[in-house]
Amino acid sequence: MAKAAHSAAVIGGGWAGCSAAVELARAGCNVTLFEAARTLGGRARAVDVQGRQLDNGQHILLGAYKESLRLMRAVGIDLRAAVLTLPLQMRYPRDSGGMDFVAPRLPAPLHLALALLRADGLAFADKMALARFSSTARWMDWRLHNDCSVSELLERYDQTERLIELMWRPLCLAALNTAPERASAQVFLAVLRDSLGASRASSDMLLPRVDLSALFPVAAAAFVERAGGSVRLGAAIGTLAPADGGGWLLGDGERFDAVVIATAPPAAATLLEQAGAAALAATLQHFEYEPITTCYLQYPAATRLELPFYALRDNAASGHWGQFVFDRGQLDPAQAGLFAVVISASGAASELGREALAGAVAAQLAAVLGRPQLARPAWVQVISEKRATFACTPGLARPANATGLARLALAGDYTASDYPATIESAVRSGVAAARVVLAQQAVEK
Repeated sequence: MAKAAHSAAVIGGGWAGCSAAVELARAGCNVTLFEAARTLGGRARAVDVQGRQLDNGQHILLGAYKESLRLMRAVGIDLRAAVLTLPLQMRYPRDSGGMDFVAPRLPAPLHLALALLRADGLAFADKMALARFSSTARWMDWRLHNDCSVSELLERYDQTERLIELMWRPLCLAALNTAPERASAQVFLAVLRDSLGASRASSDMLLPRVDLSALFPVAAAAFVERAGGSVRLGAAIGTLAPADGGGWLLGDGERFDAVVIATAPPAAATLLEQAGAAALAATLQHFEYEPITTCYLQYPAATRLELPFYALRDNAASGHWGQFVFDRGQLDPAQAGLFAVVISASGAASELGREALAGAVAAQLAAVLGRPQLARPAWVQVISEKRATFACTPGLARPANATGLARLALAGDYTASDYPATIESAVRSGVAAARVVLAQQAVEK
């Protein structure tokens, strides 16, 4: 009978890897978490820029992110202090030609019905189209027999051009980081199910008040260490091989009973091929990637938005690239006057160059907010994650967490899920991968 898995290695300290490490530690495993970088969090982490602690990208979480919230609580995060909770909303700056849609704190589906009734900037035809789409999607249980693009789905259900521009397109870009013309309608429906179609609390929008590393990964690492495990930063794992008698050998030959690979697909493919899962490794080569760019602009500390964040009407032809702007000072007083502007699927915007893009974003804010002084920020920083997410296209094949090899599992937001590449999908994947090796351990006992 095989030996029980007492020692477990997790390769990769992003949100998936940290989640797997916590779940394994909670189950009594002696966990070692390896991270090649010096900062935990992977593609959702804090970065130091000229002495400033910034996120590599601004994120919004949902109340429906049950696994993320569960593990945050488990490692000691005080969610009331760590996030700002807002009702579901899509609000544009006043006089920008957008709309104002905000759900009241009422039970579902009354919250959505009243939000739609009260919404400014939408004509009767727009509201009826939204109501019709939502009702039909509920009737279909938010599922399609055959996947298609988001654009095809919206056309099929006669969504108005204005509603697409102000609601569906920005939601698709924000959630899937893929343009509607090539984004998966089935995955988009899953996101809508947990926002527009969810309970009032599940549809809440959660804005981090702390940096993304502090929001979970750092606390997760501390939890692992308190449980008797270890966390090794700056520790890249380049080799993985089966050990004689069972288990796995990492790097210079360190042996572990179980391993979770929680790296990006290219690195994971290399390790899987070495481990003897060449067929699975080959399936990780077909992913395409989309960038996300966040432009930080510093203004005098007294500079504030009327709301913590606004949606923006992006229009490349007009030089308007920003899709959302966040007032960081309303989330963290230490960042007063700092605005973060997000550009999802930002490949075309990145071609401008950082200086030109920052100038265009500042000019956009000045124009849409009617505040000329915003065209002249005191300081700017543009951060682009070139491979922020996989391109979430229709019918995309995504690998399972089980690898087919004993006590070896795969974790990452790109593994099989009805969600796009989000923090929640990364966390769910990490938990699922941990449970794969724990289940194998239980059977072997």
